[in-house]
Amino acid sequence: MVKAVEIDAPGGPEVMMLRDRDPGEPGPGQVRVANRAIGLNYIDTYHRNGLYPLPMPSGLGLEGAGVVEAVGEGADFEVGDRVAYCAASIGAYAQSLLLPAQRLVPIPDGVDFDTAAAVLLKGTTVEYLLQRLFSLRPGHTTLFHAAAGGVGLLFGQWAAALGVELIGTVSTPAKRDLALANGYKHCLISGEDDVVAAVREITEGRMLPVVYDGVGAATFEQSLDCLAPRGLMVSFGNASGSPPPFDLQELSVRGSLFITRPTMLSYVAAEQEMRDSAAAVFERVLDGTLQVNIAQRYPLVEVQRAHAELEARRTVGSSLLIP
Repeated sequence: MVKAVEIDAPGGPEVMMLRDRDPGEPGPGQVRVANRAIGLNYIDTYHRNGLYPLPMPSGLGLEGAGVVEAVGEGADFEVGDRVAYCAASIGAYAQSLLLPAQRLVPIPDGVDFDTAAAVLLKGTTVEYLLQRLFSLRPGHTTLFHAAAGGVGLLFGQWAAALGVELIGTVSTPAKRDLALANGYKHCLISGEDDVVAAVREITEGRMLPVVYDGVGAATFEQSLDCLAPRGLMVSFGNASGSPPPFDLQELSVRGSLFITRPTMLSYVAAEQEMRDSAAAVFERVLDGTLQVNIAQRYPLVEVQRAHAELEARRTVGSSLLIP
């Protein structure tokens, strides 16, 4: 038996219960992975609170890194292999679990378990946001909300390495300092600074070709106001709640804007997409482009506290659960 987090109904952090569970033996195409570190991501709170509904009862968690401890028929791994995952199944909040082998990626030498579990989901999110959804290039200027979060810090480092001028928003002066140390040239404090006016001044009135908004309701209109004609609004999260209902005519009135609501899972749906995206992330970890800031580690038994602090925006960088 192993310890695993489960919920019987959606709700607040208190609905998460640590229970004994038999992970079972791997069937064809499966492996059993003993987690060494588990990634904590904001999407986990959406699964827990019902914003993204799950069949009940359910496990939680998408991301982890560990060691293969059993291999089913046809699975292309061996016992002892170091692997990571972020788009395999729900249930990463566990000491051990069964996973489809084709959704696992090998962890390269030079990357430890904590780093792999802290960077894979956030890193593949950054990869598709700045390379495939919109191809950021030298000379571009862009705005990224929640710049001091786990995704925001990696985005800042990677985009700065491409020669992009970055504007970030954060909630506190301490987070502003962190963002400025991780690739952002400008950083504004939400609720204090006039973000639209600052963007207009920085761009000399040209505004932005693309805005990345993972905050949601609190920043949605502001993000649209920062776009240049024919600009792209990337709404990829709901940290402050879901964006309000939106009249598509607004896109026309504001200058033929585009808007997209992407998910990382759609961009790594194919096995090769997952492998290629992970390889790009690990390459940039190994060459020093990405410095993974693991600022919080919680024992798995403290998962309720971990979620509460994440939702209260008391965390910075990446957070891990340690089984």
